[in-house]
Formats: sequence, C-alpha cells, structure tokens
Amino acid sequence: MSDSQRVAVHRDNPEGAVRVIFAHGAGAGLQSDFMQYFALALAMNDVDVVRFNFPYWQKFMDTGVRRPPNPMPQLEHCMRTVIEQFDDDKPLFLMGKSMGARVAFRLADEAKAEAAIALGFPFHPIGKPDKLRLDDLVNQCPKNLIIQGERDGFGKPEEVASYQLPDTIAMHWLSYGDHSFEPTKRSGLERRTLWQEAVDTVRGFITERT
Repeated sequence: MSDSQRVAVHRDNPEGAVRVIFAHGAGAGLQSDFMQYFALALAMNDVDVVRFNFPYWQKFMDTGVRRPPNPMPQLEHCMRTVIEQFDDDKPLFLMGKSMGARVAFRLADEAKAEAAIALGFPFHPIGKPDKLRLDDLVNQCPKNLIIQGERDGFGKPEEVASYQLPDTIAMHWLSYGDHSFEPTKRSGLERRTLWQEAVDTVRGFITERT
C-alpha cells in the first residue's frame, strides 16, 4: 500500500490456531464496540483475529473529515494487502460486518479461505429491495455463514427466503436483532445476548471446519 493508503491494523491473540481477518462496515472502523466485542470474544477461543481500517475510514480517523467508502476495487485491494501480510499455514476465514462482508465473500477464493462469514449481509441497499447483491455470495468454499438479524433492513427473513441463494450459504437468524444485532427494548433481551449468540455461532462454524 502507498503511504496515502496506509491503514491501521490491530491483531488479537497472534498465537491462535485459526486466523480470522475481520473487515468493518461502512459506518464504523476497527475500534467500534461491535468490532471489538467480536474480535476479543473470538480471540478468547484460540482464534488469531486481525482487524483493519479501510482507507476512507483511516482518512476520517486522521483528519476528522467524514468520507464515503472507497469503491469496491479499493476495498478489495486493502483487504487483500492485509491478507498477504499474514500469509502462513494457519486455516484462514474471512469475516466482515455488512460492507466488509461483501469484500470478504468476494476475496474468499483468491485468499484460499476455508469460508467467508458475514455479520449482517447487506443483501440490498436500504429501501432498494430490487438492487440485489447476490453475486457477491458466489464462491468455491464448501460452506459460508451469514448471521442476520430478523429486523435487518438490508434483508429480512421473508425477503431472503425468496432469493436463490447459493447452496453453500448457511443462514443463522437472530431473533429481534437489527443490522447491528441490537434487539428491541420490548424483547427484553440485552445486546450482549444476541452478540454472544452470534459469537457462539461463528465459533461453532469455525470449529466444524478446522
């Protein structure tokens, strides 16, 4: 990466037996509560977790000026560069939140990943249910995982049920959860309950494949 594209990289549990490279969503970087919770929870379960900022978010952190996300080729280039920095024999999983999940799925084959994992996949832009992003989900991994909140405006259960998803996609739905796995107040659930269910699901999925 050029100096203008140099981004922060944060690693938890380098001794972990399995590596997860974890990409953030459009609206928050590697230090968000969501990213930290999942990274640290997986790191406590023998996973080497690598988080990083995409270039547009790094520029926001450096300057305080908000910017729109980079075009997809630049996002892919950034994640690819991070993957190459940690190239060894550890089993590799690519994971992302929302926009980062799209990048993870698109790079899974090239990175020879065991699987791609989405924490809230943006099946379509908000309010544009006809602009589907299903092509991003096609890869050669035997099985990939999408964890989705039942109230996710980027793809609710009744919408996703109507899609022709690849046979390689395993869906896990979080009751009462939104795009960031936040439950409704009326549910009586706490955020950490849904987040922990998601962590447990990811951990089980990884364990089955390693």
